[in-house]
Amino acid sequence: MSSACDSCPSKDGCTSQDTCPTANGAPAKEPLAQGSNIKKVIGIASGKGGVGKSFVTSALAVSLARKGLKVGIMDADVTGPSIPQSFGLTENLQANADGLIIPAETKTGIKAVSVNLLLENKEAPVIWRGPVLNSLVRQFWGQTDWGTLDVLLIDMPPGTGDVPLTVFQAIPIDGIVLVATSQDLVSMIVNKARNMASMMNVKVLGLVENMSYIKCPDCGKEIRLYGDGSNLEKSASEIGASVLDSIPLDPEVTKLVDSGNTEQTAEDILKGTTDMCLKLTGS
Repeated sequence: MSSACDSCPSKDGCTSQDTCPTANGAPAKEPLAQGSNIKKVIGIASGKGGVGKSFVTSALAVSLARKGLKVGIMDADVTGPSIPQSFGLTENLQANADGLIIPAETKTGIKAVSVNLLLENKEAPVIWRGPVLNSLVRQFWGQTDWGTLDVLLIDMPPGTGDVPLTVFQAIPIDGIVLVATSQDLVSMIVNKARNMASMMNVKVLGLVENMSYIKCPDCGKEIRLYGDGSNLEKSASEIGASVLDSIPLDPEVTKLVDSGNTEQTAEDILKGTTDMCLKLTGS
């Protein structure tokens, strides 16, 4: 066993080092299709489902597109894809003359690929084993005609399982944005996601606190859903991340997203995260 495995918590039960990210060096990244050029790749991740990761991905894509960037979204949450619904995309993906996937495009030109744009029945469950899921993610990256993008956002599946591992291993990610509620910040859930990124040598670019508060429609008072939020910055610093944005639970925004009109949301929803991405891309 190589010395890189000495500190691995799974070394005693390891049966194969061929696909291990630490043994014998990291595996080679999946190459992009010829003609594609992506400046930066940012993953949007969470420790568990239901915290609004896909919403943050969609809203961030919209915000960056408004700033003039060429943006793409890879929906890597294969068993729970929701990006097409956020943008009202329904047409199935097609291939070009070279056999490459042609991404769907939203009303404002955001490119997107998702398993839900490959299925005839959009409500059919994706009951696939790990190798098939991993192969699809690799195809979305390396066998798609992305063209030229300033940034590709990857809506990652929650947790630390097979598909997130494939994304970290196969795709040259420049960093991830963690999405959580303030309740999750003080639990081991966010730490697990952060620790996985650290083990894979992927930088945590920052944290978005979702469903941070609701605003009274009558008086405008902000009501914190999980306490006063005084420990937010401290909790974030403990996982080595800064808080990029704290966004409210807004029924009007929810209606827009559910109806496929994410591109009509307000411009300042993710100001801090947008500014970070602009700096990262040099825009």
